[in-house]
Amino acid sequence: MSAPRLEIDLDKIQHNARSLVGRLAGVGIAVTGVTKATLGSPAVAAAMVRGGVRGLGESRIENIEALRRGGVEVPTTLIRSPMVSQAARVVAGATASMGTELDAIGALSEAARARGLVHRILLMVELGDLREGILPGDLEPFVRRVLRLPGIALQGIGTNLACHSGVVPGHANMTELSDLATSIEADCGVRLEVVSGGNSANLAWALGAGDKGRVNDLRLGEAILLGRETLQREPVQGLLTDAFILVAEVIESKLKPSRAWGEIAQAAFGDLTLAPDRGELVRTILAVGRQDTDAAGLTPPIGIEILGASSDHLILGTGRRRLAVGSEVRFQVNYSALLRGMTSPFVAKVMRKRAAVVPA
Repeated sequence: MSAPRLEIDLDKIQHNARSLVGRLAGVGIAVTGVTKATLGSPAVAAAMVRGGVRGLGESRIENIEALRRGGVEVPTTLIRSPMVSQAARVVAGATASMGTELDAIGALSEAARARGLVHRILLMVELGDLREGILPGDLEPFVRRVLRLPGIALQGIGTNLACHSGVVPGHANMTELSDLATSIEADCGVRLEVVSGGNSANLAWALGAGDKGRVNDLRLGEAILLGRETLQREPVQGLLTDAFILVAEVIESKLKPSRAWGEIAQAAFGDLTLAPDRGELVRTILAVGRQDTDAAGLTPPIGIEILGASSDHLILGTGRRRLAVGSEVRFQVNYSALLRGMTSPFVAKVMRKRAAVVPA
């Protein structure tokens, strides 16, 4: 089988989705499954849908188009603010999109009118993380202008936390979001169908004690794919953390000094470090590198350590044990390693469902 490859267990993804959907339904929150880390994989999306997500979230229209070509027909939201240059593609492919700029929403309005469509908008509110969002004080006049745009239907409001600045979702900012939804409905005479509280970082708040207010949607990617919340990267109880495994092949395994010799300058990626002298160790090289994944996001088997990576090589320390050339090493991945691995054309994707291999 080709290497490097990501082995993807669709049953485990479905299990994680079903578990989260069921637990959050108990507090009145639906799940939008986010597939962006898998490059719009129809197989992964279908596993999430089988697990009960009410719709999908994607950050790029190209991935939404791939989902449509792959036969995925559930409602799909573009969760990155749309580019004006892609307005026609967005209204043609996405059910809804998240917006923060009137110029972009205006372009969507024109594109929707030209095609006789109605495009749904979820307005994103800035609540402190300083990525995308309309400031709370600007939201009411912004909503009034959006409501006047033909071809646009206001679906609701949402926010995003913990992605850029690490701001923790909790009672205060979720209450503020709920209060904004209520005030917008009262002041503007609209009904907001969706109040989207955020992402996998919201799980501790959502599954903890206390009223959830108006929040009725979370956009979950990492929790479904990797079974972890994103504030501390701790496993979520009842979820599986090994749905994705990166497998790479050994191309060299030799006993060598542990410390480099000669004059030392920057390495290929600007590193300027000199390892301590630990005597002779077996250094094993795998045919995978930074062009394929994030080496810092790999968890090797017990007894193996990652010593470094260049563009095309991952260097392991295997103690005194030589690994056979042509053998394989398996790694668990974090979100960064998964994202790069799914994006790399040099990493094969092998989907498995009930012991059967299915098309990627």
